[in-house]
Amino acid sequence: MQNKEIPVTDEWYAMRVTYNRAMVAKAVLDGMQVRNFVPMRYNVRVVNQKKVKELVPAISNLIFVYSNVHELKELKRKMEYLQYIVNSRTKEKIVVPQDQMKRFMEVQEVDNENILWFSPHEINFSKGMNVRVVDGPFKGYEGTLVKVKGARDRRVVVAIEGVIAVAMASIDKSFLQPVGV
Repeated sequence: MQNKEIPVTDEWYAMRVTYNRAMVAKAVLDGMQVRNFVPMRYNVRVVNQKKVKELVPAISNLIFVYSNVHELKELKRKMEYLQYIVNSRTKEKIVVPQDQMKRFMEVQEVDNENILWFSPHEINFSKGMNVRVVDGPFKGYEGTLVKVKGARDRRVVVAIEGVIAVAMASIDKSFLQPVGV
């Protein structure tokens, strides 16, 4: 029997938390100084007949944790509500490449109020075109230009396969360049 070495480098793991405890998990991880990311969006609700804008998790139960396999195993032991998201075909834990995660987090920072969040199955990527944004606040980003629910025009979508997709704010077509043509 061959003993397979498990790398101990930190990576971004896509995780689920049970019972809408993403913000609880974030607070615990922040307290333990473990890097994490919860995609957020603005929600407007009425409180005492006044509209209140609040920041809430974009996808309930989703958190990304930056850690290594050994530390994550210990975290899961302490936080039983933290669960791996696995690829439905390969049954492997979903690990997000560093550069992809960086771009994904930056999209939210650039324009949080005009972006739309989706589960991957909500978007038909086969009808889209791969593009690069060449000007404006999203300059340098690459994604798929597709029609998304809740928007009049097509949007550039950045996705983490099998986990989540984010549609950027409306981008002028002159700022887009086809990729891989």
